[in-house]
Amino acid sequence: MRGFVALVLAASVVLAGCGEAARPYTPGDGSGTGTPAVGASREPGTPSTADTLSTPPSAESSGKPSAGSPAVPRGTQTVRIGDALRVRIEWPSGADPLVRLVADYYVASRRAVVTGDDGYLDNLEYDAVDIAGRWVDEFADQERTLRGVARLYNLRVASVMGKGAQVNACVDETGVRLVSTRTGKAVSRQPAWTRAPYMQGVAAHRYDGGVWRIRTFVTGEEGCSR
Repeated sequence: MRGFVALVLAASVVLAGCGEAARPYTPGDGSGTGTPAVGASREPGTPSTADTLSTPPSAESSGKPSAGSPAVPRGTQTVRIGDALRVRIEWPSGADPLVRLVADYYVASRRAVVTGDDGYLDNLEYDAVDIAGRWVDEFADQERTLRGVARLYNLRVASVMGKGAQVNACVDETGVRLVSTRTGKAVSRQPAWTRAPYMQGVAAHRYDGGVWRIRTFVTGEEGCSR
């Protein structure tokens, strides 16, 4: 995304701001043998700059795609979040169920901002818990919410290796506005992500039983130009 503000991540996290080439995630078998407690390492989010809300979380998901997961919907699906936000998902024909990872997380994280539902933390682990938690908390801390229509398109499985996978999607939030929860009006300074589409991806690990948990996020512009 042009003008995207980079999130500051630990050295192990693969994130870079828009306008820079995001380091690719290399899927691997991983060493986890259990299911980490979601939210166990979460700390209260502390905005790092006055414009942190201009940086969406570098991706993630709350879904559980597997061989037995619900089939991917056909065509375009519109998901309503509260009274003021809608997400239009353009599902690819014959898509791998893994594409639900990025779409389900996107919807869940925006629902957290609009309604306060913390279900977005389900199936997140390691860096993803902290990154997503801080991003959502900043909206509440700065008394902001979202309004309008977002669009997800070009959902695709970027890579799969062993028990690891990276799933990407293009996000168009040019129809979304950052709104003050106190006044109900759009803030005067709209963030960069309202100006151009960007790529958002999730890097996930599959556990026994087919449950996928997101470990970190990836952002960029790849494949998302208009």
